[in-house]
This record gives sequence, structure tokens and C-alpha cells, in this order.
Amino acid sequence: MLDINIVPCLQDNYCFIIYDAETNMVAVVDPSEFEPVNNFIEKKFGKIDYILNTHHHFDHTGGNLNLKKKYKAKIIGSKIDEKRIPGIDIKLSDNENFKLGNIDFKTFFIPGHTSGHICFYSKNEKIVFTGDTLFSLGCGKVFEGTHYEMLRSLNLIKKLPADTQIYCGHEYTQKNFEFCIKHEVNNRLKEKKQWIKSRLHQKQPTIPVTVQEELDTNIFLRCDNSGVKKSLDMENSTELEVFKKLRDLKDVF
Repeated sequence: MLDINIVPCLQDNYCFIIYDAETNMVAVVDPSEFEPVNNFIEKKFGKIDYILNTHHHFDHTGGNLNLKKKYKAKIIGSKIDEKRIPGIDIKLSDNENFKLGNIDFKTFFIPGHTSGHICFYSKNEKIVFTGDTLFSLGCGKVFEGTHYEMLRSLNLIKKLPADTQIYCGHEYTQKNFEFCIKHEVNNRLKEKKQWIKSRLHQKQPTIPVTVQEELDTNIFLRCDNSGVKKSLDMENSTELEVFKKLRDLKDVF
């Protein structure tokens, strides 16, 4: 079983340090910057074997080169982004597998936020690292891809087992909650309000969350829901039309 450590970086980023105790293998997911990651590694593990990047943006790859130089780690990313991820060594394609020690991971291609975005999924460990595609109660902005691609990527994550734990790239949950509650009357969402407030007050992350929690509360995963469509006065609209409307509204929220 993996040990997963959440390390805050920059203003609101999360980096994840994952450890397979059986094989003493250590990997870092989306290191935004060198210092906080290095400080944690020096205190707890003293080594990094792999660096995993979900996409090329600097706030997910900023620590790559210095960490690679110090720890001789191999950097893993999307084959599509091989010219944009600093220091990349291992270039993965859609549905390609790799191992961290004894733990199997599968790479899924989930474009929309960027054209080469991927996520890392372990079925046995019931975890997925979604970068900036799916957040707790939200989703990433559509920068390089299309709304259709982003919706398809979100729907792929929706189909993962309900108890899969989602580790996303930013602490955006409070703001995402405010947007979701504005556009959907949702009792399950209301139940999360105090929990989010309490976690943030204690300076604790609001992740991970399960796929089931997100299906129940994340409006961007509910674009086919009749209540969501009604709240937007879009009863006869397609799932894609509803998603595009919601994403446009969130962009100016």
C-alpha cells in the first residue's frame, strides 16, 4: 500500500510524494517548486526515484530540473508533451502502464486543460492524480483543448470506481463550492460546507475526495442532470452545451 504525502507549494498548489514501503521506491507528482519538496524529501526519505508530471505548466513542473539533478530521478510525462516537460526521460502514451515498485499505474490521456494532459491511475491502490483536469467541486480551465475534449476527459474519470481517491493539483475547493451552490440546489453539497470550512481553518487540505463524492456534488460532473439543466434554463440542451455554459460562467466567476 502506498503512503501519500501532500506537500503545499506556491500559493495554492499541491505536490504529492508517494512511497512504496515494500520496495522503498519514492515518486513525486507535479513538483511546482524545489524547496518545499526537497525539504520534505530530505527529512523523510533522502531519495526520489521518479518525478511524475500530469502536464507541462510551470506550476506543475517548476521543480523538475533541480530535483532531477540532486536525486538523479527519472521524469515521467506524456509523449505528446515531450518537448514541453523539463527533463523528461520516460514518455508515456494513452493507456500505457508503468510500475512504481510493486504498484501498477495506468496513464490516461485527458486533454482539455492542455493538449497533452494525462492522469495517473492505480486500480489496486484506488487513487488517481488528476492534475488540473478535475478538482474537488470543479474542473480546470480549457486552455489548449476544446470543451468537447474536456468533457470527454471528465467523463472518463467519472467512470472510475466510485471509491477511487482523487488527488488534484490545487486547493480550489472553497471557491468551487461557492460556484456549485450558486447554480444547483444540492443537499449533498450543502453538507460539505462546514467540513470545507473546518479543513481550511485547520490549514488542512480538502483532498483527497472520492469519485462518488464528486459525482454527488461537483456540478461539472452533473451536466446531464435534469436539476442542473433546469437551474440553467437549459432543459433541452445537450450535456456538452451545459458544460460549455458552466465553464464559461466559472471563467468569470
